[in-house]
Amino acid sequence: MSDRRYWIGFNKVKGIGPAKVRALLDHFGDLESAWNASRDALVEAGLDRRALESLEAAREGIDLDRVMAELEQAGLNTLCWDDADYPRRLREIDNPPPLLYLRGSLADSDDWAVAIVGTRRATSYGKEVARELASALASAGVTVVSGLARGIDAIAHVAALESGGRTIAVLGSGLDKLYPPEHAALAEKIATSEARGALISDYPLGTPPEAANFPPRNRIISGLALGVIVVEAGEDSGALITAGFAMEQGREVFAVPGNIFNRSSRGPNRLIQQGAKIVLNAEDVLEELNLKMVARHAEARAQLPLFDGADETERQLLAHLSAEPLHADELSVLTSLPIATVSSALAMMELKGMARQVAGMTYVVARERRAEYKVE
Repeated sequence: MSDRRYWIGFNKVKGIGPAKVRALLDHFGDLESAWNASRDALVEAGLDRRALESLEAAREGIDLDRVMAELEQAGLNTLCWDDADYPRRLREIDNPPPLLYLRGSLADSDDWAVAIVGTRRATSYGKEVARELASALASAGVTVVSGLARGIDAIAHVAALESGGRTIAVLGSGLDKLYPPEHAALAEKIATSEARGALISDYPLGTPPEAANFPPRNRIISGLALGVIVVEAGEDSGALITAGFAMEQGREVFAVPGNIFNRSSRGPNRLIQQGAKIVLNAEDVLEELNLKMVARHAEARAQLPLFDGADETERQLLAHLSAEPLHADELSVLTSLPIATVSSALAMMELKGMARQVAGMTYVVARERRAEYKVE
């Protein structure tokens, strides 16, 4: 892995996002070489004029050693694509953020996460629903993801903590610029309670909570989760942006039905009209996402021996699995394997983190595993 300083350096360069970082890695092999490359070499790697100008200004104005010292002093960690601890669900989406800033801790059990989002101006009904759902999911071992915002988000975080569960808050600012400021105590509890959760951002220190930062933040919220629950939301709410990203990422979208005369219910009611799954209780979510046995799944994964690669049956299935969902019956036909063999192998592959079930007996490959198992 190239020096972490250069991942952080490129993270601070405006106009260089995941696609350009990937192009630089493909061209130069590592980000240190890209950071120190000539203008002609950077043009050859695909950087446009605006990105070049931003990079040149950053190379002159940023002291990478000082930035690293600031992160250390703030007690923050970073995770990049190269890290084994980079969130597995997030790695599966198209163009995941190259670098994450982290305060707190991530856990293997965060693979089984559900996002709960909604309006900042929640009604009494919405608050109670968010509290009940987050509490029940957290008690079942599911990590609750949200955005630390006022209203539904904060209620979901608090309920998860009070139930003894884990929660992850994704910020639309630097981790030193908490927003809203009145949630500083909640953020502290999430990040510092032992094994309780984490604060995450892909924005560098000093980044203020500007409006343009929140839609990309919402993409991370949905990317970390197996599904997104919209409790209450107006028709132009950020929660609906999160739901839209969830659909693009192949995540399940759930919505809590509400009063048709209440503005806060227009968003989820519209989602239901468009095909989102109705949520009447946490059991609906646990059943749809096959999360009723999260604790047992986590225990089984922990007990699985380390292995150098997939067995022959798993290799055959991996050869056909991709980001496009395939039903177990289709895989049985494609591999000429009995459906019982395919079903059994898929269940074990899901426990190993090699494949992911996105609907009833419908699977996709866990994207980072294709290279690991040398599947072309």
